Amino acid sequence: MIDVLVKASTSHDRIRSLCLIAGALLFLGLGGCATNPVTGDQNFVMFGEDSELQMGRENHPKIIAEYGRYDDEQLQRYVQGVGEKLAAVSHRTDLVYRFTVLDSPVINAFALPGGYIYITRGLMAYLNSEAELAAVLGHEIGHVTARHGVRQQSAAQAANIGYTLGSLLIPELRNAGSQNIFNMLGGALLSGYGREHELESDRLGAEYLARAGYDPSAMIDVISVLKNQEIFAAAEAKKQGRDYQGYHGLFASHPDNDTRLQEVVAAAGKNKVADGRIEKAAYLEHIAGMTFGDSEDQGIRSENHFYHLSMNFAVDFPEKWHINNNPDSLQAIAPDGKAVIEMGAADLNRQLSPEQFVKQRLKITTIRSGQAFESHGLSGYTGIALSQNKTIRVGVVYLNDKAFIFFGGTESSNMFSSYDPAFLTTIKSLHRLRDDEVKLAQELKIQIVKVGKSDNYAAWAKQSRISNSPIEQLRLLNGDYPDGELQPGQLVKQVR
Repeated sequence: MIDVLVKASTSHDRIRSLCLIAGALLFLGLGGCATNPVTGDQNFVMFGEDSELQMGRENHPKIIAEYGRYDDEQLQRYVQGVGEKLAAVSHRTDLVYRFTVLDSPVINAFALPGGYIYITRGLMAYLNSEAELAAVLGHEIGHVTARHGVRQQSAAQAANIGYTLGSLLIPELRNAGSQNIFNMLGGALLSGYGREHELESDRLGAEYLARAGYDPSAMIDVISVLKNQEIFAAAEAKKQGRDYQGYHGLFASHPDNDTRLQEVVAAAGKNKVADGRIEKAAYLEHIAGMTFGDSEDQGIRSENHFYHLSMNFAVDFPEKWHINNNPDSLQAIAPDGKAVIEMGAADLNRQLSPEQFVKQRLKITTIRSGQAFESHGLSGYTGIALSQNKTIRVGVVYLNDKAFIFFGGTESSNMFSSYDPAFLTTIKSLHRLRDDEVKLAQELKIQIVKVGKSDNYAAWAKQSRISNSPIEQLRLLNGDYPDGELQPGQLVKQVR
């Protein structure tokens, strides 16, 4: 098995192995090898271009439904225009490319097969020039032009079909152990592809930058932005007593940012252009007024608090717990990762008591230590139940025409008693927004300002509504992390 994995670790052998499988799949009409539009090499694929385009069309609405499209048409047109400049000099100019800014604070960009490319406003906040924006979009165009999505999905399906075919021909493979071996091999293939794809897209992105007249070194700047975010996230996790989950292991699906920097810097000399455009001022002008962090529609996280303006509520989670703001729910995770609180909301349609709601709507009929309560003028009910043989705290609180639903659970039931007081306190903390909380529930906006002689990050941080490490965040926003300082006369990003 070790020999198999070693042989599969090289690109040449991977392609040869998959194309051998393709021979069997072709017999079934399931796949084959196609010429890569970027390299001219033979790649194993199970989808033609029509299927590739269909994948994009079918999944684009799902992406928009999941993340939301950022409501700024001027910004959307700007990003589309920058993307089209790069697409026009790419290896697949026949595709119609669609570039969309997603309404998410998460720092991310990705692509679907067929030319659907996405960048979050969360990532755009930390970029500092049009060239850096172009670098991100060029990287994602690289994924599309080299058909990375199709190739990766083809490899995944081949691994599964390969086992099925093998088990038909070789009876010894018809056992769970052999299935695990094939799964491991398939995972290794995909992980290898993941690393190669990211590095290849970095190189393609830099190439497209140069062809479009941008400074290709912007790709280095973007990866430095990601690297600094990685360092900051690790420092924040340590401060909060959490483990930082970064890239690790032989089969990490993406190369770490140190590797990416080395690769891109090594290739930078090949893509130099005279007077490559940066366009810092133009970029900053377009992101002025953009939402920073959580939006009002999504609700605002501030330390261990959560505020929602339109739904008129606030809730307090335990101190130092990490809050995830998902599209349909809130999740708070204990610093040690061994306990979690989930919170969601549902419409009330019947005149039910909170206890009846738990038993009829949630269909939890067996409750221990159940209690009705009034807290902050709101009616609620809570108790202890079993779910998949684990003890959980269930709670419901009524506010206007909504039932706010809480679940608190632990890694193992023997930990439950030590965390249950925190679960109960969180449930009973739900309340209507107070007058002093209304401003805290309003979203933050990026402002573009010229630095004055007396301005510095420490002074700005004291006035900032950024609750989480404001000095570090302001430095990250302006490319000055970890210890850079404001320079008089610069155009920089402020958050208000």
